[in-house]
Amino acid sequence: MMRASPARPITCGHLTVAEHRRSVGRLDTRRGFYQPRGKDKKSSRQLHGAHTAHPSRPHPLHTSPNPTDVRNPTAMASSAAAAVPESDRAALVKAFDESRTGVRGLVESGVSTVPDLFVHPDPYASVPLAPPGVSIPVVDLSLPAPVAAAAAAAAARDWGFFHLVNYEALVPADYPARALAAVRAFNELPAPERSAHYGRAMGGGVSYSSNVDLYRSAAASWRDTIQVGFGPTRPDTERIPPVCRSEILEWEAHTTAVARAVMALLSQGLGLSEAALEEASCLEGKVMVCHYYPVCPEPERTMGLVPHTDPGVLTVLAQDGVGGLQVKHTNEDGESYWVDAKPVPGALVINVGDLLQIMSNDKYTSVDNRVVMNSREEARVSIAVFFNPGKRGDSVFYGPLPELVSSENPAKYRSFTMSEFFGAFFKRDLASKALLDNFKL
Repeated sequence: MMRASPARPITCGHLTVAEHRRSVGRLDTRRGFYQPRGKDKKSSRQLHGAHTAHPSRPHPLHTSPNPTDVRNPTAMASSAAAAVPESDRAALVKAFDESRTGVRGLVESGVSTVPDLFVHPDPYASVPLAPPGVSIPVVDLSLPAPVAAAAAAAAARDWGFFHLVNYEALVPADYPARALAAVRAFNELPAPERSAHYGRAMGGGVSYSSNVDLYRSAAASWRDTIQVGFGPTRPDTERIPPVCRSEILEWEAHTTAVARAVMALLSQGLGLSEAALEEASCLEGKVMVCHYYPVCPEPERTMGLVPHTDPGVLTVLAQDGVGGLQVKHTNEDGESYWVDAKPVPGALVINVGDLLQIMSNDKYTSVDNRVVMNSREEARVSIAVFFNPGKRGDSVFYGPLPELVSSENPAKYRSFTMSEFFGAFFKRDLASKALLDNFKL
């Protein structure tokens, strides 16, 4: 809820992922490279051939033959982890970051194993995969509004995720494909051209780097990201890499139209006017993240994106055909499992964020999602746009929408400013589950 002045809090036997994954290779420690099994031999050639400019040569940024020389950060980051003691992990993180070429740079350097910096201990063993045939719901935007609203509300309540189809009236036929292709083109530019854009600071509202929580997380994930803040302050568009600039700007406008339509459905699903979420400025705060997940020599040892919930109100996600997104679902019997959100031609993925769970007073649910590394053959590209309230400041407070609070259904969360909310978000690593807990009554 947004209001102009502070107020006191209201008081009124499935298979495991490993068993489902296709055959993986083994690390040949005698020769120091990754040896795939059977049909994966082709993908190994692709990794060390087509995806590597000069696999037998040092990375273009190498300046010293000594891989542990801190003056040579890319060599240090891509060398065998045994060369750098665990106590020096901070130095290794810094060295990787200062290479300015991201995870894609590691692939270009010809790495044949995942460096320890990116290793996640047993990343896929904790929760099983869903039984065959289980998938996230589908909402058809071409259906009559009451029917579509009921479907969107049920999906947001029970799953927190859904595929959105038949949105063509809002988006040109060549999108999102053009935007995804442009993001791929940037990430596959030569390293010196990419590195000119690399940096963690959101100068002009734009950044290109690897792992937003690189310096806070226990293990880095196998991805690089262009991030653009579109609101409430507009970015300096000249800072967006030219090869994907026009497509990113166009896709932001199209996703805003999609988000407006989805918010109208979700508002109606709460029994409110269709403009309720838009009037709370939930379309005005926008951040786009363009993720690139490079080919990986040992996908079973790392993650593309760790399990997390999205912090905002609503996320509109476009993904290519490679796949890897999974959603954690708990069924009516209390069983939890990971469900593949397999790419559906012509569909966007919509999910509820933490803020919408708060504003709906737990009517809608923000759930864990992750990206698994499931391919050695082709890099994955996705573009997510996070929508958040745009009205900010120390006198603007948010919490459960007042129409959803009563003596029978008291507020489950306290009021807070957006500054406090995002301050709590950025103080933790991405995988932390504690964000909502900061605001529960």
